[in-house]
Amino acid sequence: MLKNSYKMAKETFPFSSATLRSLQQQREQLEDEERRRAVRSQCLTRRFLPECRPSNPPANRKRQYCRDAAIHNALYTGDVESIKGIFKEDGSAEVLVETVTEELQWSPEMGLFSLIPKKSHTSPLRITASRGYSECLRHLICRGANPNTLAGGRGALHDSCEGHHTECTQLLLSRGADPNLQNEDGQAPLHLCTTKETLECAKLLLQYGALVSLPCHQTRATPLHVASVRGLEEHVALYLSLGADPRTRNREGETPLNAACAACDSPQQYGRYLRVVEMLLKAGGDAEMPGKKGHGPLHNASSNCHLRLVQLLLDHGASVNVTNSAGYTPLDCALQVCTDYPECQPHQLIQALLNHGAAPPSVKMWRCCAASPLAFEILLNSYDRIPPGDFWVEVVPTEIWEEHLPLYESALQVANQPRRLQHLARCAVRKLYNGQCHRAIPALRLPAALAAYLLLLPEGLIH
Repeated sequence: MLKNSYKMAKETFPFSSATLRSLQQQREQLEDEERRRAVRSQCLTRRFLPECRPSNPPANRKRQYCRDAAIHNALYTGDVESIKGIFKEDGSAEVLVETVTEELQWSPEMGLFSLIPKKSHTSPLRITASRGYSECLRHLICRGANPNTLAGGRGALHDSCEGHHTECTQLLLSRGADPNLQNEDGQAPLHLCTTKETLECAKLLLQYGALVSLPCHQTRATPLHVASVRGLEEHVALYLSLGADPRTRNREGETPLNAACAACDSPQQYGRYLRVVEMLLKAGGDAEMPGKKGHGPLHNASSNCHLRLVQLLLDHGASVNVTNSAGYTPLDCALQVCTDYPECQPHQLIQALLNHGAAPPSVKMWRCCAASPLAFEILLNSYDRIPPGDFWVEVVPTEIWEEHLPLYESALQVANQPRRLQHLARCAVRKLYNGQCHRAIPALRLPAALAAYLLLLPEGLIH
């Protein structure tokens, strides 16, 4: 009927070109729907689209696509019996599963957001491997699914390792999956062992020939970088035992040691990152090697206010006065986070850096720590005189100012005034021992109160 209407309209009535185009589109849609009905009736028993028939195609034939929702459902739910009924011919499992989703994207032409259809591809093998359906996985491999096929930019082994499905990983490797196969981002399966639950998968990969120092094609990060960033102690120990190099740099120049020091930004995770760094240093990691933007391990540890990690790096020879590309020293980095980590006792970190020979920073850094009274007092006592100015006063909250009023008032009173002889003597002793104050002063066997004074222990006043 629509066809006749279109024909009569074209021959009899003087419709506009836009109207005729609309009728043409409706006719084409009707014809497409009729063709789809015919195809569905022919393929109903086999439940495949024409291009997805489970035959043995020539090697140069295009990949088959499966868009049947019922087949998708069987794969995603791990329905073994249905999968055996669907993929029952040799070669039938080597298909691409295609799904279409709509994403909200900005359209410059229309000037508004619109839903844009987006196709994504995976494979039956990837779906079952990512969900740990080992029986389904075994059947698909028996029906011709290639363990090394990249579908949607990834292989089934990437998914099984990322999901820490040990049995599926073992099955894929035993059936010829390449443990060094890289996905579209250049990652091998070992790069995707990013949680502590993936340890067994990592062991299997290495047993089947995975290269422990294989760099990611894009980032040049090795599995040791990945494990160090995640704070995975057992993974790090495993990789180091097999010869992983702790001095290897990624594309940004970061070593695993530097990456670990940068990643430990949560006090709840300080312990495991400390153990990772200990292993890396013991294996030959360089405590001074700078990374991104000239940030060395000590810069990163100071920026995360990790006192024990800072002390460990200092004990391994990290330079306390080295500057990054922005001109900041580790002490500058520590001062900038005083108010971000109040529970981590930032004043102790600043005290440790100064006792290891850190040079007092420029006066502009005072504003960073003025609201942290203990850190502020320790910093001011590292100067032999306090220059004039109250530019730091405005950053101190009223409640903190009132709580520590003697400290802040005394700091204002001694500004641009001669310091007490006792303080000048302290400065002279500290200058004598320079970066060895933390060792030399305790070795002097002085009274505890005097030793504490020389090591800048805060008293609540500036003299």
